[in-house]
Amino acid sequence: MESSTRPTISAACVQRIDRLLAGGRRSFLGLTGPPGAGKSTLAGILATRFGAQCRVAPMDGFHLANVELVRLGREGRKGAADTFDSAGYVELLQRLRRQRPGEIVYAPEYRRDLGEAIAGAIPVLPETQLIVTEGNYLLLDEGPWAEVAGLLDEIWYVESDDDVRRERLVRRHEQHGRSHEAALAWVAGTDEPNARRIAATRGRADFVFRWGDLLS
Repeated sequence: MESSTRPTISAACVQRIDRLLAGGRRSFLGLTGPPGAGKSTLAGILATRFGAQCRVAPMDGFHLANVELVRLGREGRKGAADTFDSAGYVELLQRLRRQRPGEIVYAPEYRRDLGEAIAGAIPVLPETQLIVTEGNYLLLDEGPWAEVAGLLDEIWYVESDDDVRRERLVRRHEQHGRSHEAALAWVAGTDEPNARRIAATRGRADFVFRWGDLLS
């Protein structure tokens, strides 16, 4: 979601997270939805709202390296479920669940400007109460992805108007070097098939977040 103002989430959304945190233990909130739905934006809003209590550890840090995608013949489908190290992502969530006092767990970060993931970029301290993780395939029920939902306390499906979402994706691809025509082709041939696959998982979410749930 792009806005010139800094939005805040509604009281109802805050209450959902407050209930997660009420037990005093670390809680895990997943944000899923199709490409361009605004998952990263929402994660950033939550991080601002909950401050030092919260750390964002995105799924996108587990993109396979471009050289590996070329080796596998998957470079034209980057962003599909099999272009991530899903087992590595599951292992990170498990490490964060069993994190010991005094231990720092480092999560990777995907850098869109580089088109690559950077290892060890996000330090998660043991006192962090809320882990927010966002990504496309948190509710996928195959392979290692099927383990993700059981490691999260709640998963929100982030829903956005499809036309707005596709326009946002085209702009994103153009900002990172694709021509307008190439951006349109990538959205139609890669992002949208992924979006349809992700939409099929919507019914397994604990809550559907719509951008109307923001108060500007």
